[in-house]
Amino acid sequence: MRSQPTPTTTTPSPGTSAPGSTAFLDAQQRVLDAYQVHAERRVVDVPSAGKAQVLVSGEGPSLVMVIGGAVPAAFWAPLMARLEGYTLHAVELPGFGLTEPVAYRAGTVRRTAVDYLSGVLDALGLARADFVTQSMGSQWTTWLSLEHPERVRSQVMMGCPAFFLDTTAIVPFRLASVPGLGRLLMSAQKPSEGSTERIIRAVGEDPAGISELRDVLLAAQRVPAYTPSMVALMRASMRWTRPRAEVVTGAAELRRVEHPVRLVWGRDDTFGGLDSARRMAECIPDADLHILPGGHAPWFHQAENAAALTQEFLAAHA
Repeated sequence: MRSQPTPTTTTPSPGTSAPGSTAFLDAQQRVLDAYQVHAERRVVDVPSAGKAQVLVSGEGPSLVMVIGGAVPAAFWAPLMARLEGYTLHAVELPGFGLTEPVAYRAGTVRRTAVDYLSGVLDALGLARADFVTQSMGSQWTTWLSLEHPERVRSQVMMGCPAFFLDTTAIVPFRLASVPGLGRLLMSAQKPSEGSTERIIRAVGEDPAGISELRDVLLAAQRVPAYTPSMVALMRASMRWTRPRAEVVTGAAELRRVEHPVRLVWGRDDTFGGLDSARRMAECIPDADLHILPGGHAPWFHQAENAAALTQEFLAAHA
C-alpha cells in the first residue's frame, strides 16, 4: 500500500470538461483504488506540449515512470503499489490519458520526445532522475539520455522498448499508420470491453483479473484526443510494414547509452522476442536482462517480481 504523497500545487485539469474526461477520471481513480495507490493528480505546464498529467505517489527519492504510447499513466498502478521508498511520478505521452495532444509529424518525433520529457523534468523540479519506462516511454527516455546524458541517472525498461534494433509494432498499431485506413478502422470499431481485452491479449498479456486496467484503457480510448493522437503518432513513426528510419534506435546508438540499464522482458512480448532482448543487452554498455512471465506489460501479473528487480537495481545504481 502506497503512502500519501507530499502535497504539491495543482493547476486546472486539461480537457476535463471535454466528453469522456469525467469518465476517464473516474476510471483512473478506480484503478488506483483497486491497487491501493494513494496518488495525487498533478498537472504541470510543459512549454513544448501544454499541460501534462502526472500521478504523484509516495515519499523518498524521485523515480519517474514513463508509460508507452496510447495508454494512460494509471497503467503503472500495479507496480506503483509495490515500489516503497520513492516519490513516484507517473507520466503519460502527449495525447493520451489527460495529457494534452501535440502535432505528431514524421521527422519530428524525436525532437518532440526530448523536448517533452525535458519539459516534464523541469516542471517537476528534477535536474536528473532515475526512470522506469515502457515501450515508447523507453524509446523517448533513451533519446533524452543520448541528447542530455546528465538528465538520466539510470533506467529500468519494462517490456520491449519501441523500435530498438529490428523490433516493430503489433498489427493493429501498424494498421493505424496507414494513411486514411487507420482513422477509418479506429472510427469503425468503437471502443468496448471486448476490443480492449483483444488489445491486451495482442500485446501478450492475460486480461483476466485486471478489469480495472481494462476499464481505464477503455475510458482513455473514449477521450476525444485519443484517436487523432494515436493515428498521428503511428503515422509519424511507421510506414505500414516497418518503422521509419528516423525513429529506429540501432546498435550504434545503443552503444552510446551512458547510464546503467535493466531490461525486464516479458517472455511473450509480441513487440520483440527474447533474441532481440539479448542483443539489446549486449549492445548497451552497462545493461542486464531479466525475463518474467507475461508480455509487453510484465508488471500486470508479476508486480512483486518486477518491483523487486527494480528496487534491487536502484539500490545498486541510484
